[in-house]
Amino acid sequence: MGFTCPNIDGTVAKGGCIYCENESFSPNLTKENRAFKLNQASAQNPYLESQLAQLEYQYKKSKTKLAKKFGAQKFIVYFQSFTNTYAPFSTLKALYEKALELPDAIGISVGTRSDCMSEEILEFLRRKKDEGKEIWIEYGVQSIHNETLKLINRGHDYENAAFWIKKTKEAGLNVCVHLIFGLPKESQEMMLQSAKAVIDLGVDSLKIHPLYITKHTKLAHDFNAGLFTPISEELYLDTLTKAIKMLPDNIYLQRITAGVNPLVAPLWCRDSHPQKNRAKRALKEAGFEY
Repeated sequence: MGFTCPNIDGTVAKGGCIYCENESFSPNLTKENRAFKLNQASAQNPYLESQLAQLEYQYKKSKTKLAKKFGAQKFIVYFQSFTNTYAPFSTLKALYEKALELPDAIGISVGTRSDCMSEEILEFLRRKKDEGKEIWIEYGVQSIHNETLKLINRGHDYENAAFWIKKTKEAGLNVCVHLIFGLPKESQEMMLQSAKAVIDLGVDSLKIHPLYITKHTKLAHDFNAGLFTPISEELYLDTLTKAIKMLPDNIYLQRITAGVNPLVAPLWCRDSHPQKNRAKRALKEAGFEY
């Protein structure tokens, strides 16, 4: 939808997270985003009409595909890429309302950073929830360890994430937290501490995936220089299994793998389908079915 991020445009940090393809390492991305510098303090948005049109186009295209493939009849509109609360409130209101008015759309899921949330946004979404809409906020927490967050250039600390997760739950909204296993210098114990901490916050679901490396990122530079070793599939699956065993019955997983092609490393993340099959076998051996 054309959103950017305060960790990419220099508002809270420069260069973005070390695993994010951004303007410091990707000339193409620089070109795409050069004219698009919206943030929460922007006085106006000259791109709103095109954003609304793109939203409707993407929804219709995805709806047709999912209905044909799975027989889906109702849909949640997912605002995924970059930081989807990082714009003037008037822009967010227009986009969220448009999404909720689309045919067969029963709700929205908004991916964002905790340092880009506000009381105004939460109150608006709370009212939509009270109107019967399914509302999810997805926070990219990644790790609870501030030394890790500083190392990956996250731009905020865990205390900020915990504060807004609690505020979001107090507003009665569903919360999904994203965690990354395999971040630089993290042990398995640290990864499991992250899982335990967000579970204790009372989140509704988790998305967990391994850290993989794509081109035009700081992480790719570090990997090529021999400064970073990706997590092995064996360690990832073992950590994932241990994390799942912590989950109470009221918290479920929305994702346990992620992959992309082309990528730099690790090669086991190249294709998500065999990765899912191997994860399924590992979980079955641990007594889980999915």
